Amino acid sequence: MNRRIIATIFSLILGSLCICAQSKSILKEIYARQACSIMKECDGLEIAGLAEKGEALLVLRPAFCFISDTSHVKYYKVRTANGTVGHISSKYLTYDKEEASRRYMAEVYDPLHRAAKNTFGGGSPLGCDYFPRERENFKDNPRPEVCYSLYLTASTSVLSNIDAYLAIADASNINTFVIDIKEDGFPGFKAEAMKKYSPTAYSRAKDNIELYREAVRKIHERGYWAVARIVTFKDYYLTKDHPECALWNKATGEMLLHNKSNWPSAYSRLVWEYNVALGCEAVERIGFNEVNYDYVRFPDRMMKIESGIEMRNLYNESKVQAIQRFVTYAADELHKRHAYISIDVFGEVANPGYTTAYGQYWPAISNVADFICGMPYPDHFSDGYYGIRKPWNNPYQIMKAWGERVQDRQRETPTPAIVRTWVQAYHVMRHVDRNGIDYNAENIEKEIRGLYAAGLTGGYTTWLASSNIDKYKTQIGAFIPDYYKEWLQSDNPDK
Repeated sequence: MNRRIIATIFSLILGSLCICAQSKSILKEIYARQACSIMKECDGLEIAGLAEKGEALLVLRPAFCFISDTSHVKYYKVRTANGTVGHISSKYLTYDKEEASRRYMAEVYDPLHRAAKNTFGGGSPLGCDYFPRERENFKDNPRPEVCYSLYLTASTSVLSNIDAYLAIADASNINTFVIDIKEDGFPGFKAEAMKKYSPTAYSRAKDNIELYREAVRKIHERGYWAVARIVTFKDYYLTKDHPECALWNKATGEMLLHNKSNWPSAYSRLVWEYNVALGCEAVERIGFNEVNYDYVRFPDRMMKIESGIEMRNLYNESKVQAIQRFVTYAADELHKRHAYISIDVFGEVANPGYTTAYGQYWPAISNVADFICGMPYPDHFSDGYYGIRKPWNNPYQIMKAWGERVQDRQRETPTPAIVRTWVQAYHVMRHVDRNGIDYNAENIEKEIRGLYAAGLTGGYTTWLASSNIDKYKTQIGAFIPDYYKEWLQSDNPDK
């Protein structure tokens, strides 16, 4: 008999025994402990549908997809009441119907999240999940204790000059590089994910995957960490290829043009699949250690027009639910590949008391992602914010004040992510203040020290859109201190 057939029969028998041992009877029904994606195949990226929290699911035969060395069922094959068939990770399931309907430590966390108002239409935080997550630290891809990071664009001139950027790291404490692989209108390399989901992006991308591989190889040779950055829900090329996934203006019958681009809906599972497939490909084909997702949100500044926008909300989700569920899906798939996930959020998201209009809710994202990366650029704060006069000219004070609020948000979820913050490395924008300070080494260092004074010790990433090597060279003084080591040796009470 064919060996594959024998192996399949053995797995079916073992899986059935495992199920009986776990449920003490023939398992017919199981319940979703939290809302989760139903996968078409347990080893694939395509999404079949959504299981709602507390939903009863019919277990199909064979009931499992694959088992670990301990014979624990990892995925169940199920059918929902509406007929959707697919696979769900066992970590999101329970045999207890009552348990499935409960929220985690509701007596502790419900009052915190119930107090957050839905003033701007982001949705109720109580609709999100706050069950504790196991924090991964893969033996074959151990994460650094702290990341001091330089941002690099995907331009050929930058990637081909990787040695110059490595020289800055060698002369300082920089140990991480965040490199674009997809910006809106700027696909980094000809990815198979683009060929499948966005042929326009594929046709516009350069055939330079070897340049990426060489850059990442050199980064790893030095013992440094490589992060792939993906702009997610702002994507002109994807909306061109899949207008059915785009936000549309109902009045004009045209795709919404917002912030100089078209936006795929953050509710769309096809959009999720594309961006996660691209991240997985960056890990598998190039060797990135982590994937950083930016623009994980709905468009901002849309409250006045949103009622006239077709949002593509197939599952009737709130914005905060859709964003957290995307992060959950992305984390699951990247963790299978022993890679990590970081999520960028606006600096505003540190503010308590409400959910944002664009769907970012700090505790919900922090509870799922490995790293949460706020973007509190000083020149993005208005005059007087947190009681600080001209925040852009007071980088230490504004970052410390912001960081203290982040610490409070981190306590609103049982397993918060590591906070790694984007810091301003560009001159204050002229429309903010023609006399704004230059973000030289001294002022970047003030930003970082403000974060550490607030107890945010996960590190930083420079935001300098041009990644100009000469500019970075002038700023190297800010990259030399080992802020985390200094913090450990300090008398900071947050240690």
